Amino acid sequence: MELIRRQIGAATIAFTDRRGGSSLPPFDGLNLAPHVGDNSDAVTANHHAVAAALGIPEAPWVMPHHVHGTEVLTVTGRLRDGVEADGVATNRPGLLLAALGADCAPIAIANDTASAAIHAGWRGAANGVIASGVAAVRRLGRGPVRAVVGPCVCAAHYEFGAEMLADLVARLGPEVAVTTDHDTPAFDLRAAIRIAFAGAAVDDVEILDVCTVESPDHYSYRRDGVTGRHGVVVVQG
Repeated sequence: MELIRRQIGAATIAFTDRRGGSSLPPFDGLNLAPHVGDNSDAVTANHHAVAAALGIPEAPWVMPHHVHGTEVLTVTGRLRDGVEADGVATNRPGLLLAALGADCAPIAIANDTASAAIHAGWRGAANGVIASGVAAVRRLGRGPVRAVVGPCVCAAHYEFGAEMLADLVARLGPEVAVTTDHDTPAFDLRAAIRIAFAGAAVDDVEILDVCTVESPDHYSYRRDGVTGRHGVVVVQG
């Protein structure tokens, strides 16, 4: 298992990939999603493996079912099974907040004393999930807000319908409209995320330069169809 790690304030942040873990094909590796058809015992073992790698084997996982919305829940402990949201935020130490993706972006947001894990696809990025995550962290904590955006689909592989793309350009700006590597209309998810953070007055944003479609070490729904999910885990210190 290889984790990409960052530290923001007291928050420890780690991005997973598909290496290691207990899941069998087509989820082979470190699948963290319980809803994709993988064996539940394998998913639980993968959760335990990530927590152990972070040195917090007993930390409770707090991970809602993502629905491409904008709700970010304030949490103080585990969630009930099936709770729907696209982010969780806390200022309570010891919780393992998680957000998943397999082309959508898993994102960590934190200041000195609070943190959040959010999931942003094109709908969430366009409709306000990032602003919701930033607002939750500001409400719960203090200090400047920073963010790290994990592996997601790059514009070269994100073909988009022209009519839908025109609507997003009208809402977000011309920067989100580009072309794929075979010259068809494409949506730039990373540009949309940058625009959303700028709109929320957050300028300290790191975007990892990893395209999920291109990386064999990551899950990609657009590439593989039935597949697992990697993600970001955030632990507030």
